[in-house]
Amino acid sequence: MTLDVGGRVVGWIGAVIGLGTLGLALLAMVRSLRRPSGRVEPGARIALRPSLLLLATLSFFAFGVWLWRPIPVQLEPALQVLSFAGGILLLSGGCSLYLWGLRSLGQMFAPSSGFGVRLNAGHRLIVSGPYARVRHPMYLAVMIAALGSMLLYRTWATLAFAVLMLGLVVRARREERVLAQEYGQEWREYAARVPAWLPRLRLEPPP
Repeated sequence: MTLDVGGRVVGWIGAVIGLGTLGLALLAMVRSLRRPSGRVEPGARIALRPSLLLLATLSFFAFGVWLWRPIPVQLEPALQVLSFAGGILLLSGGCSLYLWGLRSLGQMFAPSSGFGVRLNAGHRLIVSGPYARVRHPMYLAVMIAALGSMLLYRTWATLAFAVLMLGLVVRARREERVLAQEYGQEWREYAARVPAWLPRLRLEPPP
C-alpha cells in the first residue's frame, strides 16, 4: 500500500469517526431541547432554537467545504506517516472522550453557546465518569479531535476549526459562573478537587 493510498484510507476512517460523533452530538442536542428547561440565559434562549441550530450546522458544513483546500506545506514521507498516525489517534481519542462525557451526562446534557448557558429542569451536578478527572472533558475532547483532524487532513478548514475551538475556553468559563451560582458550595468543592482541563497525574478516587 502506497503512502497516498494509506493516507486516503486513514482519512476515510477519520471521516466516519468524526461525522458519526457529530451526528450523535446533534441528536443529543435535539433531544435535550425537547426536555423542559431550567435556568436559561437570555442569549441561549435565542441562540439555541432548533431552527438556528440547523442553520448554524449547515453554515458550518458550507464553511468547511469552502475551505477544504490543502495547506501548501510539503512533508517528508516519514513526517506524513507521523501526521497520519498522530491525527487518527487524536481524532479517535477525542471523539471517544466526547462520547464518554455525553453518556456520563445522560439527561443532564444540555447544549450551550457563546451567547448563553442552558440547564435542563431538575439539573444536577455530574461528577462521575470523565467529570471525576476534569471539569470540561467534552470541550477538551473537541479540541483534541480538532487538533487530530488538522494533522490528519492538513486543510485550511481543519486549521480554522482547530483555532476556533480554542474559544471553548471562554465558553467553559461562562458555564462555570452559572454553575457556581446554581450550586454554590457543592460547585466550589468540586472545582477545588477537580482541575478544569488537565487531569492530575495522581488519581484520587472520587468521593
